[in-house]
Amino acid sequence: MVAAGRYHFCPGEELQHDTSPHPVQLEGKLRKAQTASAVLCYSRMLFFQLYPTFTRFDCKVFLVEALRYFNGAAKRVMIDNTHVVVLRGTGRAMVTVPEMAAFADRFGFCFAAHELGDTNRSARVERPFWFIETNFLAGRSFTSWQDLNQQARQWCDRVNGTYKKHLRAVPRELFAMEQQHLRPLPVWVPEVYRLHERMVDVEGYVTVNTNRYSVPVDWIGRRVEVRETSSKIEIQLDARHLVTHQRVAEAERRHVMLAEHRPPRGVKRPDPHPEEAQLLKAVPEIAGYVVALKQHSRKMVVLALRQLLRMVREYPRAPLLAAVAEAARYGLYDLNRVERMILRQVARDYFLLNDNPESES
Repeated sequence: MVAAGRYHFCPGEELQHDTSPHPVQLEGKLRKAQTASAVLCYSRMLFFQLYPTFTRFDCKVFLVEALRYFNGAAKRVMIDNTHVVVLRGTGRAMVTVPEMAAFADRFGFCFAAHELGDTNRSARVERPFWFIETNFLAGRSFTSWQDLNQQARQWCDRVNGTYKKHLRAVPRELFAMEQQHLRPLPVWVPEVYRLHERMVDVEGYVTVNTNRYSVPVDWIGRRVEVRETSSKIEIQLDARHLVTHQRVAEAERRHVMLAEHRPPRGVKRPDPHPEEAQLLKAVPEIAGYVVALKQHSRKMVVLALRQLLRMVREYPRAPLLAAVAEAARYGLYDLNRVERMILRQVARDYFLLNDNPESES
């Protein structure tokens, strides 16, 4: 037999963080959620939230919420050996992902992982999961993820103010002393976000995590920057044009349209491919190839048309028509190869190459 040990923590020394899957009643359906929990080891103050997934982005969102709830950061955040934070190694040999290490530096703490099999090391955060499942989630239903996490925060306030027999104290009263030892938060805590680059599709939507968000129709075919936060989707065309949507938390393939993006009844939507009209006006001989290109190109149609329009503007007409005719005959719609064919034709017809350099001397 091996004697059991006990861990002792000083105020502000450690915060333990872990996740656990739980079923929840959300919008009338039973769904699987990831419960993210954080516990201050000295006072046993508890904070948790639930998410449909738990990626690195969700981890940073949760930790910011937890640090704001505690109004400070412990010196060390103890985690399981999760790939969300761990780049390689386990236990003391763990190497933190650079992105998460930079995040920790901003708040003045460091990540640490317990050794494999040492489950007692994270007991402070493991124990409340059963309590959350059998007390908070039991018999409750929620209308949205926002409603779920708001009720979770209120439940934490109530539980943290309740007397605990095993502590012989109230966590919030112990926290009053521990808070003095927490590292203060930065004066400005920026909102966690991730950036995407997207092309507006022909229907006037931008896709993020399978959900489609509307933009003005005159943005069709243009490249935009998408800023995704925990609650919002911000789509920016330039410094003066910004569209903001409420973020859909799950990958539901939903269409989210703002009223101002819906064209009035009877108003015709603008041509999604103005490049096609310019091509046909400049080189009507390639009309058939343009139609086939729209059907068979592996690129987005708007990108393929723009590339072809650039070629029409840059290269002489005769080699371009010859190359396009040959490409159409063989069913070739890779415009990079078509452009190389044009360049070979141009080199042969417009540049005289001396095959016998010795004759120059």
